Amino acid sequence: MASGRRTLNRPRHRGATAGYAALAAVTGVTIAAFAGLAGFAGQGPEWSLLTDPYLLAVLAFSLKQAGISAAVSVALAWPVARALYYHPALPARGAFLALCLLCFVMPSLVLVTGLVALLGHSGWLSPWLGEHWNLYGLNGIVIAHVYLNLPFATRILHQQLEGTPPRAWRLARQLGLGPWQRLRVVEWPALRPALLPLTGFIAVLCFNSFSVVLALGGGPRATTLEVALYQALKYDFNVPEALTLAWIQLVIAGSAFLALTRLGELRLLSRAGGDTPRPQPKRAMRTLHALVYAGTCTVLLAPPLAIALRIRPDTLMRTDWSSLLIPTGYTLGLGLAAATAGMALAYLVVLPVRGAASPRARTLLDWLASHTLIAPAMVLSVGVYVLLIRRVSMDLWGLPLLAGLNALVVLPYAVQRLRPRLLQYDREYRHLVRSLDLDRITACRVQWPYIRPVVRATFALVLVLAMGDVAVFAIFGQPEWTTLPWLIYRYASTYRLDSAALASLLLLALCALAVALLERGSSRA
Repeated sequence: MASGRRTLNRPRHRGATAGYAALAAVTGVTIAAFAGLAGFAGQGPEWSLLTDPYLLAVLAFSLKQAGISAAVSVALAWPVARALYYHPALPARGAFLALCLLCFVMPSLVLVTGLVALLGHSGWLSPWLGEHWNLYGLNGIVIAHVYLNLPFATRILHQQLEGTPPRAWRLARQLGLGPWQRLRVVEWPALRPALLPLTGFIAVLCFNSFSVVLALGGGPRATTLEVALYQALKYDFNVPEALTLAWIQLVIAGSAFLALTRLGELRLLSRAGGDTPRPQPKRAMRTLHALVYAGTCTVLLAPPLAIALRIRPDTLMRTDWSSLLIPTGYTLGLGLAAATAGMALAYLVVLPVRGAASPRARTLLDWLASHTLIAPAMVLSVGVYVLLIRRVSMDLWGLPLLAGLNALVVLPYAVQRLRPRLLQYDREYRHLVRSLDLDRITACRVQWPYIRPVVRATFALVLVLAMGDVAVFAIFGQPEWTTLPWLIYRYASTYRLDSAALASLLLLALCALAVALLERGSSRA
């Protein structure tokens, strides 16, 4: 009997130990990055900046644009989600949901290229917007953030509506409730639990925005903490100022994220769909839903179409295709390496969460596993760079370090998708696996078919996110090699918009292929 108990407990202990080691390694990189910056400067943060008018203006703008972007995204997503829910037969509805996912994970510079082609100084729509229109500044930042986050909010709210209990609709029909009564009694309770966590999560993403603000900020009056941090390091190398900004961002975003984890859980980027019964709206409402759906499709397709229309035949003729194919190879290689490492880390860091003794411990472990979502990517990159620059050769280790840091950046998304599936597996099969006294390898073979669809879909997701990296590459990139996102940035910064559009279209095609694989894997989950 005692021997049997030892056999059962030993694999669990080894798994927990490996999980805690991975969690310590992930947290250690963040600590080392901050320590590297502090050690290089020879001093800590410059706290006197807390009263500096410029810093207060940057903080105010960061909070302002994040709040506006999140509120507008969720407000516009509600009618779109209702149209999708009440009309399952809408044309190309499944493709639209896949497009929503593609928009959310789309590399930011691809979107910026499309918006410039549409709304820039010489954009397709600029003549109709008036002579005072300017894409750069708060206007462009909010538009880009809404474009990226409205599809995500739509999927989440649609998923919430799909979870409405069928008995609620049956009872509403028996009581003869009208449209507004159904909205208040049935629909609102289904949406309410997700609204605050969803709005807060989008606000955190916008608060930490880097690429969008860097490209569309338009000057000191439209700068976020992350971009100000980048400028302090890139142009002035003012490490105390950068540390101050990093700590402020980490405290604000980290506190918000920790509060959101206590409010409720969002099933990030899960597949939306279902066959629950729902009432049929009247003809006027059906027409309104169809118009909302058509308008949203047009808006989401406009930037990719603008990119495609920007490419002229002479651009194709004079393009040096090797200058695109080589960056494409580096993008795929680095993306695959980062995605593989991120998936392995995600599985390991979830092990302690699965074995947490209390909800409070699980919340803390969740936060540690996902803290790189709110830790400034620029601080991680520069801190590690400064820490290692005198110890290793960046020519030799630049690529592995770039892939490793990108694995940490995509880790929270992998954790948020893997954790629910693994916890569900534990609830259903843990006692059975223990009662069969399976060894570690056999237990993993039993577990794999259960989690395989989610693993495949999650791998595709983090692959797309890793391929779109700009912030880490800005620090560790070398002149001898480049990636498609950085090539787009170089083309756009030198006003070679046709070449930027061609590179953007190629990167968008790679992302669309990965998203198609993600949706296929999610449908089997």
